[in-house]
Amino acid sequence: MRHFNRFKSQLIDQGQLQINVREENQVRPIDNVKVEVIRRADSTVVEELYTNSSGQTETLELAAPPLEYSLTPESGKPYSEYDLAVSAEGFEPVEIEGVQILPETKSFQNVQLKQSQQPDEAQQTILIDEHTLWGIFPPKIPEDEVKPLPDAGGFIVLPEPVIPEFIVVHLGVPADSSAQNVWVPFKDYIKNVASSEIYSTWPRETITANVLAILSFVLNRVYTEWYRGKGYEFTITNSTAYDQAFFYGRNIFQEISDVVDNIFNMYITRPGIRQPLFTQFCDGVRTVCEKGMAQWGSKELGDQGYDHLSILRNYYGFDVYLQEATQVEGVPLSFPGEALALGSTGPAVRTIQTQLNAIANNYPAIQKVRVDGVYGPETAAAVTTFQQIFNLPQNGVVDFATWYRISNIYVAVTRIAELSMRRGPDINQPYRY
Repeated sequence: MRHFNRFKSQLIDQGQLQINVREENQVRPIDNVKVEVIRRADSTVVEELYTNSSGQTETLELAAPPLEYSLTPESGKPYSEYDLAVSAEGFEPVEIEGVQILPETKSFQNVQLKQSQQPDEAQQTILIDEHTLWGIFPPKIPEDEVKPLPDAGGFIVLPEPVIPEFIVVHLGVPADSSAQNVWVPFKDYIKNVASSEIYSTWPRETITANVLAILSFVLNRVYTEWYRGKGYEFTITNSTAYDQAFFYGRNIFQEISDVVDNIFNMYITRPGIRQPLFTQFCDGVRTVCEKGMAQWGSKELGDQGYDHLSILRNYYGFDVYLQEATQVEGVPLSFPGEALALGSTGPAVRTIQTQLNAIANNYPAIQKVRVDGVYGPETAAAVTTFQQIFNLPQNGVVDFATWYRISNIYVAVTRIAELSMRRGPDINQPYRY
């Protein structure tokens, strides 16, 4: 959709934005939250919204630059920027500056509000930095793609890579002791990095190749205990000189979220090594890698019809292949291997029904179902509502992505319930993002 931009006298496209609001450190939605959407260019309030019982606003259509700007590196700034003022009675207000809207794509802005301890509490401000393909960031310091493994000095070498429940991100260069460490759920971390490093308007195979490189990069840091072996108390930094971009509190793009949900347990490796490959990358235009993938080059290959593995082999060598991590931490049961749909029966269906009912205690839009191990219309309807709330394709089928999202939310809500019973309402969980 296009309309006339009276500020720049040019045709522009539109992108979509939905805001999701939950309590800080908890998986409880907050309803009736006021959200003001402010156009950054002239500080005009363009929308005023309120969240529903699932903590969601309606989806907005917002002006964005022409699609072509995000498809070539020589064009103008490809995204528009908006600020959000988020407030609710009993909670500290939050302002998010620099939400990025790309054309012809939907993004989600997740907001966590902290309960107010006193009247007129100071406003928290989150500033989203420029996208790495547009802003100026330090180039990557080259490293070996295969790392020495930890010795017997107290660190345990895992028999195989596992998907961690959380990533601890240091918001600065490694030696900056004043920088904050934040705990981020693994998939949320990958979605944040990918939304900061590439554009969601690119071909899906290009997005998939880049997500796999991001996954392998961080899993190499996890597997080799790279920073902990040096005495640091974090997994990875957000410095592009050392690691990959992560912008605390940024919005996430739908296309990127969908890809991550479907491949988050995959990584790149080579024959003869156990560890995920340390897959360095750069934009290939403003910064050029000595080794690794050029992001704009991967986009060109996607345009030419290359699949994700062919794109990766073009940059990392023709012997690389994809490996699946069999262990995912923080979930009760692994995906059963086949999707659950109408007519499915058995223990896996019973598991999903039990988990959905627990989640429904916090999300009343999800109707509770009978736990009978039979996947009937009521279970399919509950799954569809869950998918709508948590930004998954709404097909009523428990596939790989939906299984693990249900598992993640179930673990979070039951953990909060257990802590509430043991310690009362003052809970300090490591879930910081």
